[in-house]
Amino acid sequence: MERKILNGNQLKVIAMAAMTVDHVTCVLFPGYPKDWWILLLHIIGRMAAPIFWFFVAEGYHHTHDRKKYAGRLLLFAIISHFAYNFAFGIPFIPFQTTVFNQTSVLWPLFWGVVALSIADSEQLKPWQKFLAVVAITVVTFCADWSCIAVLAILEIGQHRGNFKRQMTGMMCWVALYAAVYVLFIDPVYGVLQLFTALTIPLLKRYNGQRGSWKGMKWLFYVYYPLHLFLCGLIRVALHGNIGVMIGG
Repeated sequence: MERKILNGNQLKVIAMAAMTVDHVTCVLFPGYPKDWWILLLHIIGRMAAPIFWFFVAEGYHHTHDRKKYAGRLLLFAIISHFAYNFAFGIPFIPFQTTVFNQTSVLWPLFWGVVALSIADSEQLKPWQKFLAVVAITVVTFCADWSCIAVLAILEIGQHRGNFKRQMTGMMCWVALYAAVYVLFIDPVYGVLQLFTALTIPLLKRYNGQRGSWKGMKWLFYVYYPLHLFLCGLIRVALHGNIGVMIGG
């Protein structure tokens, strides 16, 4: 029997560390280099997103005020838009370069909470819920991890308590994202997206506890735009004011 030894705070620290490795690698080695050790660093980075998706869904179920929770995500999505675009040399005004990577992952995280609220609504009919979720996927398509982040959050949140279903659904959406990446961006980096599966054994060891330190959520909200700002400084210092990934 596997021991459930990881609390929420510990998993979030792992996600923040993996995210930092991935983002720093992006600005140090721009484009899509195929050196094995650079690919390995990006593989480590794939472990961040599923943890954030999982805990947005958990946060939705545990929060005492879902409107405040969503509002907090929206506020930091706006702040992080500028930090994310500065980090990777993407214009602040969207769609000047492409439809991909025009804003940070916090944008679909916010809409993931909205999608869960819509799915749980007793006032909306099934067809209305479906159309609302389709509209959300359109609105979030331009973000980091695109609308896949919303759909993964929806899958995880709606099947809470059924870990196998949560992870299977999540990986189905990731596979779709990987396919789009292979076809329109880069084949190697498209396949690399599937390494998000490495996070599943960690999430399986989640013990359902938040952890003793209550300040973790605020640490993430502060750390996310701050580390992106520092990545932007590294980018400008090393490469000048140029884009270092698709969207820039």
